[in-house]
Amino acid sequence: MKRIAGSALILVVFTLGPASAQAPASKSFIGTVTAFKPDTQVEIKPDNAPAVDLKLTADTIAQRVVPGEKTLKNAVPASVTELAIGDRVLVTLEPDNSNVRRIIIMSATDIGKRDEADRQDWNTRGISGIVAAKNGNTITLRIRSFQGETRPTITVSDQTKFRRYAPDSVKFRDAKPSKLDEISVGDQLRARGAKSPDGLAVTADEVVFGTFLTTAGSVVSVDAAAKEISIKEAGTGKPLVIKLTSDSRIKQMPIFPGMGAAAGAGGPPSGGFPPGGFGGGPPAGGGPTLAQMVEMMPAGTVEDVKPGQTIIVSSTKGATSDRVTGIMLLANAEMLVRMATMQSGAGAAAGNRPSGAGAPPGMPAGGMLGGMDLGGMLGGIGLPGMGP
Repeated sequence: MKRIAGSALILVVFTLGPASAQAPASKSFIGTVTAFKPDTQVEIKPDNAPAVDLKLTADTIAQRVVPGEKTLKNAVPASVTELAIGDRVLVTLEPDNSNVRRIIIMSATDIGKRDEADRQDWNTRGISGIVAAKNGNTITLRIRSFQGETRPTITVSDQTKFRRYAPDSVKFRDAKPSKLDEISVGDQLRARGAKSPDGLAVTADEVVFGTFLTTAGSVVSVDAAAKEISIKEAGTGKPLVIKLTSDSRIKQMPIFPGMGAAAGAGGPPSGGFPPGGFGGGPPAGGGPTLAQMVEMMPAGTVEDVKPGQTIIVSSTKGATSDRVTGIMLLANAEMLVRMATMQSGAGAAAGNRPSGAGAPPGMPAGGMLGGMDLGGMLGGIGLPGMGP
């Protein structure tokens, strides 16, 4: 990450003219460092507001806090030379100008380390799936692997924290405080807490859930610059535009030896899947879930997605039916769609509907893909989208 050099900072501090953009009306705000500029010194984008150019002076007080701190009592002295692009900051301005009186720094590097540790904890102590039933303080999930379906249970209490995903959002941090009553059958849910040895029961400290869509289709075109992918939905043939953001994730399903012939026949790769699925050993109680397998697949970029490919995408339920913001996109997914078809007994994809929604006769609730629990898996917390 680009940092302010100490000597350059000293030079700029005493030669700056007026800032090139107006500071927010509020004299204190939280934002993200987005650029360093020789004429304005630092650009900071407040949350939910345009970026502003600000001045750091010799009188600016800088302090640092670790991610997760709720107060400033543990803030330690820092230097403005430590600022880096991506850092989260709490800024207080001087009256009537854009000089920074005080800046509290939360390092992007420290945030990344915290988020990775949190992600690993969700993977270790968490469980994800589609809500199959609710009974008092017990939630039953439906999870499918290639070995079949399991029905783990989540036990909640008055101490359990609930959060619900916001529509059109792919950001875990945008999930809003919620409660048990707002969870519905068909929602996709992830919980973490004390897990039983067989992994089929969790006493939940935290629950995150939402209504997600899982859609499969053939890529028609890719606009890499705009980060938009146009597809034709399997089953319906309807056009759908998938918008990707910096928080969206792309995974590529590996092509194993014999996969092409097997995919054409609607079956798994020749010789089956690698031991333990796509990586690592199977979890207690059976083979790896789709969530675990997808997580271990190689990452991709929008440039890797090509016209003609079959993809699966998960998204939150948005305002329009012909455009979604992608949470997780799985490329090279034709074989997985075929296998889902075989397991569900359906011959066509479900189209764009929430998991758990009504389905045609003979098709499981949620359609072919929902029946595979791909909505819960690809949009689940362990597969960032719903992940920290």
